[in-house]
Amino acid sequence: MSQTGDLPPPRDRADSLTGDALEASTAENRIERGGFLVFLALATLAFLAIAWPFAAPILWAALAAIIFQPLYRRFLGWRPGHENQAAVATLLVVTFAVVLPAVMIGSAIVAQAIEVVIAFQEGRVDVAGWFAQIMGALPSTTQAWLAQSGWGDLVAAQNRIQDFAEQSAGLIAAQALAIGGGVAGFLLSLGVALYVGYFFLRDGSAIGHAVVRALPMERAIAEELADRFLTIVRATIKGSGVVGLVQGALGAITFWIVGMPSVLLLGLLMAFASLLPAVGPALIWVPVAIYLLAIGAVWQGVVVIASGVAVVGLADNLLRPILVGRDTGIPDWMILVTTLGGLALIGLSGIVLGPLAAGLFIAGWSILSKQREEASTNAPELAPGPAPETAE
Repeated sequence: MSQTGDLPPPRDRADSLTGDALEASTAENRIERGGFLVFLALATLAFLAIAWPFAAPILWAALAAIIFQPLYRRFLGWRPGHENQAAVATLLVVTFAVVLPAVMIGSAIVAQAIEVVIAFQEGRVDVAGWFAQIMGALPSTTQAWLAQSGWGDLVAAQNRIQDFAEQSAGLIAAQALAIGGGVAGFLLSLGVALYVGYFFLRDGSAIGHAVVRALPMERAIAEELADRFLTIVRATIKGSGVVGLVQGALGAITFWIVGMPSVLLLGLLMAFASLLPAVGPALIWVPVAIYLLAIGAVWQGVVVIASGVAVVGLADNLLRPILVGRDTGIPDWMILVTTLGGLALIGLSGIVLGPLAAGLFIAGWSILSKQREEASTNAPELAPGPAPETAE
């Protein structure tokens, strides 16, 4: 008996071979796609590792391109078709209006910080004496409360204050030396930021659309997150930058009027403190006012208190809701936590990246909640089946 009867018909054999070929082709495609994804991941990690030393300049170049994009558009409107000239003109404005003043003010602040350090080292700053004056000027009930809370030992308290001040002075000295010794690195980073910023200004829209198209998510979600990203960046930089500069300048002017030393350094500290919503600047002007009142400079202390409450506080209450709160929709407590966390984690860039992370976090969960609500609303309700027939 022939064994051909045990074989499947020719058509079935062809279908079986075709199915095997499709499975083999699918498996091969999966391997090839997996290999490409592995290559893409390795290439991305290699690029990030190489570009990481210039991450901060590239970040600030991108942020500057986002903030000054309207100015670039205006220049381009005056000279249609001349994108290169519009980008160069925008960079010139940024350099002379923002970068150079910031460098000059920063140099003056570093000089004042070095003077403070030298004063500590030479013993010309007697923090313990100031503390004794302040304690002596307080009411007796307040002194009794401080005694019960562990600050009654005046010598020990003075030593703690003095040690803290000296450690702070050492930190300031280290930062000043780092800034002074890193002039070449600063100039290199500045050059990279300006060079990259030129291309971000000129090609920013195309780069943004390409990134949105490449994101591995639905196009509508990617576009919504991109819009949210731009809104938060603009609001955060405008809010943190403008509010900080205004409050720092007002504080420096106030300290100059009352005759305080190192007014630029105190203004910088107030600008950084303004990152903390509502109470930030008070961390600077309240101790200054207490010190002035304790040493008998009554009108100077009153001026600092009046300026801190009526001028600096009013600037915060007026500007911050306009520039930050209405655009981002981020609660104040979240801005506070993410700003401090960003500063602690990555330094100055955390001022922007911290609230940005909070905003994207809120936006992502809002999108997910909206999708789930839409899915539950559009889900078809199960129609009741026909009633079972009963036997008569």
